[in-house]
Amino acid sequence: MTDVATLTVERIPVPSSVDAPDAGAFLAMVAIGNALCRHDTGHDYFDQTAEEQLPSWHDQTDRLQIGFTAQRDGVSVGAATMMVPLEDGATSLECDIMPDPDHWGEGVEEALLEAIEKEARALGRSVVQTWTLHRPDAVGERLASPTGFGSIPAEDRQTRFMLRNGYSFEQAERNSVFDLTGSFDVVERMLAEALEVAGPDYRVVNWLAPTPDEYKEGFAYVISRMSTDVPTGEIVWTEEKWDAARVERRDMRLLEGGHTVSVVCVEHVPSGRISAYNELVIAADHTAATHQWGTLVLKEHRGRRLGAIVKCANLIRWRELMPHSPRVSTFNAEENRHMLDINEAIGFVPASYAGAWKKVLSA
Repeated sequence: MTDVATLTVERIPVPSSVDAPDAGAFLAMVAIGNALCRHDTGHDYFDQTAEEQLPSWHDQTDRLQIGFTAQRDGVSVGAATMMVPLEDGATSLECDIMPDPDHWGEGVEEALLEAIEKEARALGRSVVQTWTLHRPDAVGERLASPTGFGSIPAEDRQTRFMLRNGYSFEQAERNSVFDLTGSFDVVERMLAEALEVAGPDYRVVNWLAPTPDEYKEGFAYVISRMSTDVPTGEIVWTEEKWDAARVERRDMRLLEGGHTVSVVCVEHVPSGRISAYNELVIAADHTAATHQWGTLVLKEHRGRRLGAIVKCANLIRWRELMPHSPRVSTFNAEENRHMLDINEAIGFVPASYAGAWKKVLSA
């Protein structure tokens, strides 16, 4: 093992722009994150640019973001980020530990994790949570999810690292992709059938970010339900508080990062409230993978095929908006069987997997 005495971990300054004199550590963080995701999944669907990430570091009204860089002899060999919810009563934070794949096993990941846990204690947070990525073709023993659904490779270096450092495996997630270049016959048929089941009490509405004024409050409410209504196993989530102003801030961050965001909702006509939504997002490179972010049907409106409506309607719309994007990538908890059933029927196939991990810090 390389002598860790030469390794330094420092806070990453947030540059004013990607061209700023102090942007080097931020740029290295993005590059290392991309390299690690490619190494661990075997694909480039999660690649990001510094330009698309930076706006969320400039506006930290709703979530604190802190970064660390690990350097050896002036060369960046790893990075870590932490995302700290600012809701009252929040006890947890999320982090990403990102050693350069070429430097795994040299003490980089241990030094970064130590910095994250130290900062968590300083912030008064008792729960640290993170995710590991895994290839779909990994062989060997499996570590079963405690939810009873899904598993991850038991012998992956990430799995061994998390267990060795006192983290408990809490949930398996599936990353699935849909081929935007193929036939849409199934998508169109599913949409027509779902609209018939839903009936006249529900109508489809859509927009491109920024969110229209008349939908901001309703959209804020359904986004807030993502923190309470989706399967999370024993991962700790604090209920998020959303209003129109928070939606506006989110839209501004995404637009400043060069994103195009298509939102398709189902409105419950008698109440005038949004009852389901789906988001498709792409950054400035319109030849890259599209990401399906939030998809939710409010509990009180489930059983009416609204999930199929928002997913299929947005895919059909997206094909016209972004004809050069080859695929849509999305994550679902393995126990979220309803959404996975819809995805599989549409034509999504597994591309990689993720493991959710949690550690309760000692006092």
